[in-house]
Amino acid sequence: MKYETVRASSFAMPLTSPAFPPGPYHFVNREYFIIQYRTDPEALRRVVPEPLELTEPVVNYEFIRMPDSTGFGDYTESGQVIPVSYKGQLGGFTHQMFLNDHPPIAGGRELWGFPKKLAQPKLEVEIDTLVGTLNYGSVRIATGTMGYKHRALDTAVEASKLAAPNFLLKIIPHVDGTPRICELVRFHLEDITVKGAWTGPSALDLYSHALAPVAELPVLQVLSAKHLVADLTLGLGSVVHDYLATGQTEPPEGRSQKP
Repeated sequence: MKYETVRASSFAMPLTSPAFPPGPYHFVNREYFIIQYRTDPEALRRVVPEPLELTEPVVNYEFIRMPDSTGFGDYTESGQVIPVSYKGQLGGFTHQMFLNDHPPIAGGRELWGFPKKLAQPKLEVEIDTLVGTLNYGSVRIATGTMGYKHRALDTAVEASKLAAPNFLLKIIPHVDGTPRICELVRFHLEDITVKGAWTGPSALDLYSHALAPVAELPVLQVLSAKHLVADLTLGLGSVVHDYLATGQTEPPEGRSQKP
């Protein structure tokens, strides 16, 4: 195989049989169950990287069902997104994600830097209740419930919220174990059509686990919950901060992470 062929073909691993195809990646009937809760602000400060700033001491716990995903197939994921700001721009920092399908784990980590690990999330309707669960192996680490479609939400408002920027910390080590890439990445969801949006009474329980530490951002009070169904495209990202570049190792003067 010639040098030029290697360079032209090397968008993903393995070279001769990539784990996922090139984008864009479109999702049909993507289903969200998002529970927003108040948590310990000191716990948030320990996990949100500068130059991102905290906006309020809350977390969005998400269960996401993806039955029709370009290149990734049919899978479910679950995790925590923290509201933040970057240079005055409001968005969300993805802190932890757990899912049950290899291609989106590989693609999410290699392309954007999604913090994805293998686990067993589920999102389903049980009689009158929307139920999200997350098991790491045989151990339950999250359970969320909401009354099914109790009240409708404004789909245009929810679409605008989904369009907000998202931030990730992309880390790829060198062959000697030192950091080769350490970047703050920003991406957007695009071509969003929210087909339905609802809310209802909700509850969330998180459980301790050494390798899936969702409970380290404890649930102090459930604030709200929503259930969305949408078609959308997952846009590719851009690097907004390079932690290894000279002159980008410190945050701008006068900026603080305190909400």
